[in-house]
Amino acid sequence: MAATSDDRGPLRGALVYRQSAWTRLTHWLWAISLFFLLLTGLQIFNAHPTLYIGDQSGFSFDNAVLSMRAENTPDGPAGYTTIFGHRFDTTGVFGLSEWNGQLYQRGFPEWATIPSYGDLATGRVIHFFFAWLLVGTLLVWLIASLANGHFRRDIVPNGRDMRNLGRDIADHIRLRFHHMRDYSVLQKLAYASVLVIMLPLMILTGLGMSPGMNAALPWLPELLGGRQTARTIHFAVMVLLVGFFVVHILMILAAGPLNEMRSIVTGWYRTGPAPGHSEGEE
Repeated sequence: MAATSDDRGPLRGALVYRQSAWTRLTHWLWAISLFFLLLTGLQIFNAHPTLYIGDQSGFSFDNAVLSMRAENTPDGPAGYTTIFGHRFDTTGVFGLSEWNGQLYQRGFPEWATIPSYGDLATGRVIHFFFAWLLVGTLLVWLIASLANGHFRRDIVPNGRDMRNLGRDIADHIRLRFHHMRDYSVLQKLAYASVLVIMLPLMILTGLGMSPGMNAALPWLPELLGGRQTARTIHFAVMVLLVGFFVVHILMILAAGPLNEMRSIVTGWYRTGPAPGHSEGEE
């Protein structure tokens, strides 16, 4: 990409065109889609707040790996979460939470779901709309990224990147960021894990839970270990994506939010100072 020199000289480095219009557009469409998918997904989960392994579930099966429930105790109603047989008191957050001044049995609290009240039908409609928007955006991004070289240049780590992995990890631990046009190896690995592994897996497991797709592609649920396993994987990938988002935001704040936001809004990114100079303020 072409670079332009800043009129303040080499202390501030150069402005480079780092993010194409396709990259910026798909980034924000993903952000919007994943926001609604997360909150409507939690609404759908609340309809049956238990995850299983296998193809079936019910009272005759002992295959639950996570559940959020409530029960009456001598001290009053209590919510609890069970993970792989280990039970935790989560009253007020998971299993039992307050809404309009009253306690209700529900997996996730009302502030974490869309709609906030229990409405499975509306949650599913919104969820499926943004799911297909995510699928379409991912396909557009893949085609554009293969065409303009973004996938090869910025997503797939090469041999030189992997040789720098140890140093890049050490620099991130010390919060030492090198403002370059190219992504660091940790950035490439993080973005590749989301775009090449997590999002496709989220889409596949979503299709694996669909009765219509089960009829069209009966091998898909079996490939995923059963419809209940697909639902559990779907939930686990959601947790990983939330973790990625939290780390992503923290890294933006640590690396310089104005510069990072300018890059993903306008495409232009301020690189670090030229070799031999100290880095000035952004």
